[in-house]
Amino acid sequence: MKKILILLISGVFLTFASIAGAATSTFEDLTPTTPYNGPGGGAYWNGADGSGGFISGDAWFTNQYDSTYGSWSGWAYSNTTDTTTPGYSNQYSAIAGGGADSSSNYGVAYISSWAGDYAQLYFGINSGNYEQPVLGAYITNTTYAYLSMKNGDSFAKKFGGDDGTDPDWFKLTIYGLDSNYQRMNGNYVEFYLADYRFDDPSQDYIVDEWTWVDLSSLGEVSGLEFDLSSSDVGAYGMNTPAYFAMDNLATVPIPGALWLLGSGVSALIFVRRRSDDGGDAYEA
Repeated sequence: MKKILILLISGVFLTFASIAGAATSTFEDLTPTTPYNGPGGGAYWNGADGSGGFISGDAWFTNQYDSTYGSWSGWAYSNTTDTTTPGYSNQYSAIAGGGADSSSNYGVAYISSWAGDYAQLYFGINSGNYEQPVLGAYITNTTYAYLSMKNGDSFAKKFGGDDGTDPDWFKLTIYGLDSNYQRMNGNYVEFYLADYRFDDPSQDYIVDEWTWVDLSSLGEVSGLEFDLSSSDVGAYGMNTPAYFAMDNLATVPIPGALWLLGSGVSALIFVRRRSDDGGDAYEA
C-alpha cells in the first residue's frame, strides 16, 4: 500500500510539474524583430507593430506604444547583450548580459508616468484558467538603470553620493491582481534592485545578475502589476531610469483547488512502523 501511495503522489506531482513548466514565460517563444546597433548586436520588440502586447507561456504582457513619438511603456522583449553602453539608447539590455539560465530572450519593463506608472500582465491566455498560483520569476536590472545608479548621469544621481554614504534605494513592488485586474489589498512582494541603506557601506549593492524572486505568497491571482520607486526623486518624479528585466516567470495553470488537493494528498502518505511497545504507529 505504501508503494502504491508513493507512486500515486509522485505521478500527481510529476503531472503538476509538467503543467507548471508549460506555463513558464521564458520569452524564448518570441522573436525580437528590431535590430540593435550597439555592442553585441541582437534585437528587441517594443510594440511598434501596434499589437498592444504579446503572449509568452500562459501570460499576456501589456504594451503601450505611441507612434507619434516612437515611445513605449509596459513590456518589451529582447536578446541584446550590451552591458557597457550607458544611456537611453541601450534601454533593452539586461545587465546580466543575456537571459536567465544562459537563455537568449528575456522581458524588459519600462514604467512610464504617461501610461499609468505600472506594467501589467494577465494569466490564463492559453489554459483558460485565469486565476493561478504564481511561483516566482528571475529579476535583474537593465544596463541603462544599472549604469545610471552606479555612475550617475545627466538626469539621475550616483547611488551613495560622492562619499558612498547616501542611503539610496531602487525598489520593485509586485502586486497580485484580482479577477477585475485590480490590486489586491496587502497582496504584494517587494524586491530591491539596489540598496545603499546599510550601516556598513560594503554591503551596499546594485543587482547585476538574475535573481529569483519568490512570489508564492501572492497566492492565486489573475495577473501581476509591477511598480518601481526610488530614493532619487525630483520635481518631475523619479530620476532613476524606470526599467527592470524579467525572465522565466513561473505559474501553475491549473485550478487552485486541484493544486491544493495535490498538496493535501502528499500529507496523507504515511509509513507504517512498529512502535517500541508493540503498538502500531504512523509517521509522515
